[in-house]
Amino acid sequence: MAFREYKLGAMFFGFALSFSMMITIFFPSMYITDHGAPNDYGMDKTLTYGRNSAFTYSDPLLKQTHEPVKAILKKDPVSGQPLADPMTVYIYRPGDAFPSTIVHPRVLTGDIANLSVNQGKIDAASESTGAVFTIAHATYKGKSLPYIENLTALKGWKPMQVFAAVPDSDRSYAAQGRTLFEREGCWWCHTLLPEETQDWETFGRPPLVGDLNGQSPTTFGSDRKAPDLLHVGSRNSSREWMIMHLFNPRLVQPHSIMPRYDYLWGTKDANGNTINFDKWRADYLAYASGKTVYPPAVPMPAKNSEARHLIDFLLDLK
Repeated sequence: MAFREYKLGAMFFGFALSFSMMITIFFPSMYITDHGAPNDYGMDKTLTYGRNSAFTYSDPLLKQTHEPVKAILKKDPVSGQPLADPMTVYIYRPGDAFPSTIVHPRVLTGDIANLSVNQGKIDAASESTGAVFTIAHATYKGKSLPYIENLTALKGWKPMQVFAAVPDSDRSYAAQGRTLFEREGCWWCHTLLPEETQDWETFGRPPLVGDLNGQSPTTFGSDRKAPDLLHVGSRNSSREWMIMHLFNPRLVQPHSIMPRYDYLWGTKDANGNTINFDKWRADYLAYASGKTVYPPAVPMPAKNSEARHLIDFLLDLK
């Protein structure tokens, strides 16, 4: 009897272990492309973030290397003439890592993949020389479909040429900011996954499968100790508010438990002046204790600071 019970227990344990391994190994092998074609939103996010895979051999310390720049292009980078309609472009400078949708067009699924390769010429793009991409639309087999265009192959626009034609105010370093979102552990408290409950009313619609096609990782988050941020850029598009909130959350919410991220400012502000953190914190404590009426002014982050990158990412979440 004892041996039989032991044998049944061992069989049950073996089944449970096998099933768990199937979940771990087999299920992830099922292509997400088999269950949802990418939409405009998903393409935008994939091209914005590039091949962002958290800890990689190319960027083990998450220093935001080899990541693209999203930009609003308002003039022809070759002729300098204004464009009839400003266009959103995704600039991959030489060495920037392409997302899976460019490296493996199959990820884009059937008709969209065919359009992107045959009309968009994405298969002509090279990481070594870089490329400029945009999202276009075409009627294909009676359907209006989005697809990716390689403007470097179609128009001859070189990445650094386009980068130089865009002023800094029209550039978004959301890809670098997403890496910081992962590195700083923001996903420990904030999710990027509204649920199909009352979340619709507060945080916006839950993501569709096509929204995530090509993204790596998805950064859904591990817990929600703080508001969901998937559509935070639509709820709050104030860069000034984001600056205050990241520098010291207690400036906008006195009882916030969020840590300060003032160290992302570096040592210099937007004007090149050295930031005196000790004085700022002393002035803030005087304000918090009621000794002064107004809080100290928050320094504007430099355009190449990690703070600017993280804010660009948050404002791009729409």
